[in-house]
Amino acid sequence: MNKIRQTVWSALQSTFVRGIVILMPVVLTIWFLQALLNAVDGILSPVLEKWLGQDIPGLGFVSMVVLIFLVGLLTRNLIGRIFFSWFEKLLSSIPVVRAIYGAIRDVINALSLGSSEKSFRHVVLFQYPRVGLYTIGFVTNEVSYQASPEAPVMEFVSVYVPNPPNPTSGVLILVPKGEATPLNLTIEQGLKLVLSGAIVSPDILTPRPA
Repeated sequence: MNKIRQTVWSALQSTFVRGIVILMPVVLTIWFLQALLNAVDGILSPVLEKWLGQDIPGLGFVSMVVLIFLVGLLTRNLIGRIFFSWFEKLLSSIPVVRAIYGAIRDVINALSLGSSEKSFRHVVLFQYPRVGLYTIGFVTNEVSYQASPEAPVMEFVSVYVPNPPNPTSGVLILVPKGEATPLNLTIEQGLKLVLSGAIVSPDILTPRPA
């Protein structure tokens, strides 16, 4: 009897855990989207409500989508690009705003997988924070360092290591070129691996073919 109870209890536990594993991503996704929609809707809704004299749920979100589309449309022509270039220079002239805006812009550009300009180049494996421990990061650039005119030039790759679950926070590490091993992963696969805490990962990591 005890064996039957244990078997039934184990089956119930396993079923319950499976339900959590399946539902948790769905619930968190819905929660995130709801929070995002409420935040976006709250930007323009008060202004539109005051202008129209009535509350229309979702109008702020729709207006924000239209505004984003119009901004994207404007930047496709010369006048729009000139205007937004001037606006960026204006923001860059304000000390505190310049630091915040520049950092956020660069990170978003890096995370835009379709961007051909500032973006992650490839996924690498290297030893950090000490010898014997390994970390996965994303190469963003190559950097040369020379301590003095007579000293040899040292070649580094700048590697960005995002902190899960927020990819916009992380650390930048300069790794000697020969100590960073490129992995046979796409940037998207690398992001999934790092931001999921290696829950979503390939069975085996292999170096990228030369």
